[in-house]
Amino acid sequence: MSKMRINHYVVGMVQTNCYIVVNDGTKECFIIDPGASAKQLAEKIRQDNLIPVAVLLTHGHFDHAAAAEDLAKEFDIKIYAHEAEKDTLRDPQKNVSWMVNCKETYDADVFLKDEEIINLAGFAITVFHTPGHTEGGCCYYIPEEDVIFTGDTLFAGSVGRTDFPGGSMSQIVRSIQEKLLTLNEPGNLETDIMVYPGHNDPTTIETERMQNPYL
Repeated sequence: MSKMRINHYVVGMVQTNCYIVVNDGTKECFIIDPGASAKQLAEKIRQDNLIPVAVLLTHGHFDHAAAAEDLAKEFDIKIYAHEAEKDTLRDPQKNVSWMVNCKETYDADVFLKDEEIINLAGFAITVFHTPGHTEGGCCYYIPEEDVIFTGDTLFAGSVGRTDFPGGSMSQIVRSIQEKLLTLNEPGNLETDIMVYPGHNDPTTIETERMQNPYL
């Protein structure tokens, strides 16, 4: 039986998916893409008697990263992001916080490499660098649970927009085809991997392989 529980909250004006990934055995958890509502998220974590161990960012846009620092301070935990995302985090033009009339800068404590494996809350998490939406966008894959958190790289029936600084349509398609679609054999529904994206509904790798018009 899975020891993982995924608490899903939609936060901020762009309706961003924030995920709190819980190890039900230990009550440890990590927070993926807290783009807003730090106070409310902290309250939910306390109500559930959870023990946060990290904040993971799939990329540095304001709608995914804005509440990370507050939560990290609140629980004395570290923020993780891919090493190629430093500029996006730190530049209001690249993190597009200027679009909502506030020029913010963000940062991370731990910068990750492609295919690095990190162990948090009892889960082994593989980091995939998936540029295209931003230069240092990444996905977090947990093989033992057959789940991947794709941020704004891959959506149900779509891919992340590529018209922001550092974006590239050819790059995002290549990232998905080379890193994500290869995670299970075509047609193998027994090990189909659940995809939890940065916006809208969950999907699976096999569904996107078969139906995504961009791929």
